[in-house]
Amino acid sequence: MKNDMSRGGGSLPDGRQAPFSGKNFDLKKVIEWLGFILRCPICGHKYNLDKSRVVDSQQDEAYNEAWVLIHSDCNKCKSSVMFNVEIKGPEVFSVGMVTDLTGIDSQKFNRLGPIKADDIIGIHKELRNFTGDFVRGFAKK
Repeated sequence: MKNDMSRGGGSLPDGRQAPFSGKNFDLKKVIEWLGFILRCPICGHKYNLDKSRVVDSQQDEAYNEAWVLIHSDCNKCKSSVMFNVEIKGPEVFSVGMVTDLTGIDSQKFNRLGPIKADDIIGIHKELRNFTGDFVRGFAKK
């Protein structure tokens, strides 16, 4: 899903200016603006901002850029979606991905940081010795 607002002048449907036209981004206003354009990819229902949660965000005022990661639950079909929204000057790009993570899960995994090489090596070693017994394989050691 790409929303390129450079052609539309970065305006809201009611004619107000989008909240990212200057160097300072008001995250709350950005989320409000996104409520006008983001729809559930499953059923097409408009998202309720009360069911949306900012997982992470970053802003670079020098380059007039920002990005925000949002988790949202659809009120109609109850699906969950993560949106990555990038703002580069007057252009806005968004990508949505259906997920089974709850809002709390998405924040928890975001705090854990990236998977390390040692984590992968450990999983590889465990799988090499795996006998097919999932009950024993997932039992706490």
